[in-house]
Amino acid sequence: MLFPAVIYLIFNAATPTTHGWGIPMATDIAFALAVLQLLGNRVPVSAKVFLTTLAIVDDLGSVVIIALFYTTEISFASLAIGFVVLAVMLVGNRLGVKSVWFYGVLGIGGVWVAFLTSGIHATISAVLAAMVIPADARIPEAAFLARIKKLTRQFENATSNDVRTLEPEQVEILARVQVESAKATPPLQRLEHGLHPFVAFVVMPIFALANAGVSFVDLDFGMLFSNGVAIGVMTGLLVGKPVGIVFAVWICERLGIGKRSRGITWRSIIGLGFLAGIGFTMSMFVTMLAFTSPEHAIQSKIGIFAASIMGGIVGYMCLRKSNRGIKKAPN
Repeated sequence: MLFPAVIYLIFNAATPTTHGWGIPMATDIAFALAVLQLLGNRVPVSAKVFLTTLAIVDDLGSVVIIALFYTTEISFASLAIGFVVLAVMLVGNRLGVKSVWFYGVLGIGGVWVAFLTSGIHATISAVLAAMVIPADARIPEAAFLARIKKLTRQFENATSNDVRTLEPEQVEILARVQVESAKATPPLQRLEHGLHPFVAFVVMPIFALANAGVSFVDLDFGMLFSNGVAIGVMTGLLVGKPVGIVFAVWICERLGIGKRSRGITWRSIIGLGFLAGIGFTMSMFVTMLAFTSPEHAIQSKIGIFAASIMGGIVGYMCLRKSNRGIKKAPN
């Protein structure tokens, strides 16, 4: 994340646009993984895990940066309320409370609202709330399997009829299956699974339509390079990301901190680095916070679009060639 920021600052040091250094630091998880999925089994599973982990940590880092550097006035009273609600959620976790409604209402109605009014960007509230929501289920997998097998046998032995509707006994058994399934799913994953359709099909499209639009009608291309915003963002994503990732992997191997998984070549790391240069959603989000000038915002978005498109194409080609001989990804 540091390499893209430094590259941006090289083009924008000591200028009014310096504040945009956080824009090229982020990776768009959805788009990067979408390009990776196009390669199918030609890419090892370990490469997909590497990119997913990198992108998630990247986003968390961006959220922290937003909270620390893209926040104006802070209301410590609202912040205190938010942390009190977080403490209540943590106590509920320790006491074994597994209710999704408990964590959903407190997380949104308490933590999110408090951070929203505190001045610190509300995105940080989701990260903190997720840390205190239980990630373990009410019943372990072994107990769930035993109960489901028992209910399955009961359903098989239940009296059936010759019509499409089920008998009351069968409906009751299916209801118990639903209850046991809910108990076997951790509250954190139930919330994530429940919110995913709303986020994917409502929130993200609205965000994209509201903030991604750039009109090319009567666009003065000379204006794009009147300062270092567009070139700084584009170079930061397209060059800084792959260079930073390759360097980080290399230094980790040299220091013995970690090693590449089987099947991941240096060409693969370079390709994954270019895919990580797809900043799109998160980079545009930081653009909204960094710039109040429409001119600077358009310049930044043009840089994001250009880098994301080129990064996706170059990354795809690198990974396609580096894994040409792989017919099936190793587990």
